[in-house]
Amino acid sequence: MFSDRLFNGLERTDPEPGMLLVAAPGMASPYFARSVVILIEHDVYGSFGVTLSERSETAVHEVMPDWVELIAPPQAIYVGGPVEQQAVVGLGVTLPEVTIAEHPELTRLANRLVHINLNAEPQKLRSLVAGMRLFAGYCSWSPGQLQEEIERGDWFVTPALPSDVTTPGRVDLWGEVMRRQAQPLPLFSTFPANLLDS
Repeated sequence: MFSDRLFNGLERTDPEPGMLLVAAPGMASPYFARSVVILIEHDVYGSFGVTLSERSETAVHEVMPDWVELIAPPQAIYVGGPVEQQAVVGLGVTLPEVTIAEHPELTRLANRLVHINLNAEPQKLRSLVAGMRLFAGYCSWSPGQLQEEIERGDWFVTPALPSDVTTPGRVDLWGEVMRRQAQPLPLFSTFPANLLDS
């Protein structure tokens, strides 16, 4: 497929926590079509992350009301992936003056972008976090699996921006991420999820 050749022809960036996995135009998996996944863990034991743009119909106040004040609008649970959808993952954007290393409930992913320990008391995070999202479920890859998919041309790897996590649900995040890449990727920013529907 031409999209595989496109991604294979681009300069490679190694995956690591805090990087985005951007689905190739025409991704064969219907679940991951036009998806953007942020990596939270990536090591010899495998990889783990969440899809950023799939909003559920469940409001945060219905299931985790103590966290509502910290949630960026829309205050809904997002679907992080197909694995263990009863598990919840928290990601947030810190306030500019926060030193992440001083707070054990925060794990740095990128500039101001953190993985939040949901065992922490929400009120303790009010002075640390500018906004956050809660994700039900996650995406995971066994050792070596993600690298194989990247080499096959399924994913493009690029740095995340803090705003990627708190982008409103109505925004086409996949298109936005593609538009900020080097040419020729912006040309594919309106590529449909399913060619049969276009």
